[in-house]
Amino acid sequence: MPDFSDFIVYADESGDHGMVNIDPQYPVFALAFCVIRKADYMAQVVPAMQSFKFGIWGHDAVVLHEHEIRKTTGPFGLLRTDRALRQRFMDELNGLIEGAPITIFSSVVDKEKHRARYANPWNPYEIAMHFCMERLHQMLTAQGQQGKTVHVIFESRGPKEDGELELEFRRIATNSNQWGWRRHDFSQFDFQPVFMSKAANSTGLQLADLTARPIGLSALRPGQPNRAFDIIKPKLGGLKCFP
Repeated sequence: MPDFSDFIVYADESGDHGMVNIDPQYPVFALAFCVIRKADYMAQVVPAMQSFKFGIWGHDAVVLHEHEIRKTTGPFGLLRTDRALRQRFMDELNGLIEGAPITIFSSVVDKEKHRARYANPWNPYEIAMHFCMERLHQMLTAQGQQGKTVHVIFESRGPKEDGELELEFRRIATNSNQWGWRRHDFSQFDFQPVFMSKAANSTGLQLADLTARPIGLSALRPGQPNRAFDIIKPKLGGLKCFP
């Protein structure tokens, strides 16, 4: 049997990593790695999420999705008509994230600036993932996790997209990436990607989903009030904005 790490990683992104048609309203790509000790995940994070859902809906079948919450669509439509419930929902959700014992590594790529600086710019996903993997490597090294299998959970986007992402992930994990790998020997860990459907209702993926966009907005509009980012900021183990 593999020697599994004491930690698990949940990853999610905000924005499109494409460089051709850049959305002028949100021209950034943000990637967030949420790292959680498995013992804390089982004992604290999952029960807190279940309690929150049972309190709002009476069941735990709802999948928290930042976009639907923001647009108050789907199961979050009830937030449009009941102001008191909406306030309770936001207060409890903020408390849930604030109390979660997670470390977040994140990278934000300003695609307009990136395209303007380089004649043949690298894929923003590659840049962001390499930074997050570097910081993850540092944390796992400090925690004595060398030689262990570390699972990184991604939301499945489809066979083609998942295949491209897995290929780039494994390039980094095997020190085959074309830049930066000499600073970190990723082969000290057995990094394994796992792709999971959003419908699987993973607590960790939902936490990652709730963190990525506030981080992206903090880089895009640094002077704008951002309550969600204020809650996330103390949990940041590393944040890098490119270029």
